[in-house]
Amino acid sequence: MGEGEGEVNILRGLHNNFLPVKPGNCDTIQVMETIRKNLILASASPRRQELLKLIGCPFTIEVSNAEELIPDGMAAHDIPQYLSGLKAEAVFSHHRGENAAVLGSDTVVALDGKVFGKPHDEADAFRMLRALSGREHEVITGVTILTDEKDIRFTSIARVRFYELSDEEIRAYIASGEPFGKAGSYAIQGKGALLAEGITGDVYTVIGLPVAEVWRRLREL
Repeated sequence: MGEGEGEVNILRGLHNNFLPVKPGNCDTIQVMETIRKNLILASASPRRQELLKLIGCPFTIEVSNAEELIPDGMAAHDIPQYLSGLKAEAVFSHHRGENAAVLGSDTVVALDGKVFGKPHDEADAFRMLRALSGREHEVITGVTILTDEKDIRFTSIARVRFYELSDEEIRAYIASGEPFGKAGSYAIQGKGALLAEGITGDVYTVIGLPVAEVWRRLREL
């Protein structure tokens, strides 16, 4: 789910307001002494890269080449964890014995147990946003962290409630181009924030990486 530079700037503003930690402050939050691994993010997402910088430790980026095929009948709540595992495992297979910690993550939007992926076209985006209008849906992010010694996997769930949206509002949002490449056809860190009446849970789970829990899990390494 790639973002434009405008969305990344909004994201920087979000974490500047919500958290006192700034990138590069690894000593300040005492993570460097507990993370003695070469941290690798198995994602090309600018969103996840910005969030991981909050931890303050250096990391490299290696995009997974895993084929993200979802088994038939898999429950919506299990899909992000499964996909995050595929990503992390594919990258970690190249770094065994190298003191690496590989982090994979995946996010889906679910309504009534049905997964809303990235829209194929404008009509698909309209269908999703119309379904989400006036309803509360779940945003589920799965995370996998692999090292030679540990296999850490967890899921974080947040709930987002949309305002009742008119067809005109939906079409205007689609015309902005932001829905494309986004699960559920919206980006909460961008103009999609104007659609949401409220969020229950971790806003960073909605954005794509529950960074506070990731930080705590990395401290277990």
